[in-house]
Amino acid sequence: MRIEKTYRQLEETEEVHIYDITEDELYKQVPQEYDMFFTPFEKTLNYLSNDLDIFVPIDDGNDYIIHRLGLSALTRGKIKQSDVAGRLLSKTSPGFYQVLKEPLKEVYETHETKQMRFYYHFNEKLARFSNVKVVYDMEKIMLISDHRDNRETSLTVSDDGKYDEKANLIEYFSQTGSYYKINNRYSWTQGIYNIINRGREPNDEYYNIIFDLTIPEDRPLIDKLLKELDHGRVNYETIIRIRTDDDILKYIEVNLYSKFDEEGHLLSRYGLFKDVSTDSTRKMTRPVDFLLKGFKNSKKLALLIDPLSAKHYEFSEGFFNLVEENPETYRHSPKIIQNIVEESIQCKIMELIRGERDELSERVTYNVHGDENRQKIAEIYLERFEFGETSHSIGFITDVTEDRKKQQELIEANEHQTILIKEVHHRVKNNLQVLNSFLNLEKRAYKNKPDIIIDHMQSRLSSLAILHEKTYNTTDFKNINLKEYIVDQDSQLRSLIGLRDGIEFKSEVDETLNLSIEVITPLLLVIDELTMNAIKHAFPDKTVPNKKITKKITKLDDQTAELILQDNGVGIKDPNSITKNLGCEIIKNLTKQLDGNIELFKHENGTGYRLTFPINMEHTIEG
Repeated sequence: MRIEKTYRQLEETEEVHIYDITEDELYKQVPQEYDMFFTPFEKTLNYLSNDLDIFVPIDDGNDYIIHRLGLSALTRGKIKQSDVAGRLLSKTSPGFYQVLKEPLKEVYETHETKQMRFYYHFNEKLARFSNVKVVYDMEKIMLISDHRDNRETSLTVSDDGKYDEKANLIEYFSQTGSYYKINNRYSWTQGIYNIINRGREPNDEYYNIIFDLTIPEDRPLIDKLLKELDHGRVNYETIIRIRTDDDILKYIEVNLYSKFDEEGHLLSRYGLFKDVSTDSTRKMTRPVDFLLKGFKNSKKLALLIDPLSAKHYEFSEGFFNLVEENPETYRHSPKIIQNIVEESIQCKIMELIRGERDELSERVTYNVHGDENRQKIAEIYLERFEFGETSHSIGFITDVTEDRKKQQELIEANEHQTILIKEVHHRVKNNLQVLNSFLNLEKRAYKNKPDIIIDHMQSRLSSLAILHEKTYNTTDFKNINLKEYIVDQDSQLRSLIGLRDGIEFKSEVDETLNLSIEVITPLLLVIDELTMNAIKHAFPDKTVPNKKITKKITKLDDQTAELILQDNGVGIKDPNSITKNLGCEIIKNLTKQLDGNIELFKHENGTGYRLTFPINMEHTIEG
């Protein structure tokens, strides 16, 4: 005896091929070891078309006491129920024990029903096969089997040549059947009943007993082929999947033929069906099923099988998502091509259909249902090829609408970034020009006092460095929070001058005050100049303690803000003398840039400046 096992994943069925099992392996006469009680309805069970074997597990499921064997096994072994009941399976039927010990053990441990199919081969020919369910119930293992035997009937042909009778006898044991349909009545041969695992019933002539068993996934295919056969097509070949009444999944090769009268009316239909479930795995189902299944969950990428054919096309789910059509009702339509915006691509597809080109690879714009306001972008690839004497086509469509949107957003972001870079460069250039002007003025005014020039330039450069550092990564030049800049500016002044000259810098800034870059740039420079002016004139004696410069910036209203900068120095005896120096001229120019107004005032402990300026100025980008 030789055993081969295969697991059919799609059917969830384990197939066991048994080659040349001997009678000695099938049944051995051994003494009874266990008493077995009578099985109820024993006589009734013998009339069932299915066999029922009952085994009682012992030794933790490693062996089984035979409670009952089905009628087919008893008949083949020419034995009685009393010859096997109460015996161990391993001793009474070592061959079957070898075949069944693993699946019986699995069902014993899991209590889950197992589906199997047994094929018995003699002299390399299939003699018998059984569909089996292995069930755990009432602490027993039960095998429910239906058997098909190809050897029990001898076939003889009379001399007068009754070939029809011979064909019927052959089909009686085959998995190939046929039918005729005339005047809406069906006539089914025996092979059909072998395929669907049941006997004849009175109403079988009134409906298609094969198609009614089709699984839901293949119903659209049945609807399609029947519609085409009813409207002029004379032949259709395909493979469908059915589930029999006893819950067996089968793959059926279908060949249908229609006959029409001269006026195109359907006269009759003839069909051939072949069960190909037991063929090699390559024939278990159509190759196209495996291809389409691989694209089942892809809504953006679609596989197109024979898209250029109006009769044989099959598309994966992604196609119907793109065109927004119902796959159950969709029919091949020229509107699909007409809804493509680019006329040149429409022409190329028509060239493919006519066989004038072999390949197309394009990016297309598609109007869903012809609506220009519901456009999608797709990349499409189509190819024609010859197989035998037939022309076929295959294609892919990728919905890149979202990618195109992201690409457009990236382009717009890049354009915006380019504008921002130009703006930053423009600001840097302008600010450097301002600093250069200040430097030239001070070189003439303080040519003998380089320390003053250096202090002023360091302060200005620090303020502008803060400005550029904080605005470098921003995309919003209209709403810059002032307080952050003033805090950093105070820190820089403290490092450059405060520690050296013993001056404390203290600021109070409205946290809600946001300014555009046009306002904040000259404002920081004004604060620099006012600060340097105060240092120069308020604290001539650098040894005086508790020197302080304070700033307070507040919003007066939604349009205007105010800066109060004051020191606790010696004060100003002659305001006219200070308002005419270079620092004040620079302050006036910067104030003018701000569209602001500045005034000098005295207070009991020093000098102060009041600057009012607009919060908002027109934001422009200069080239």
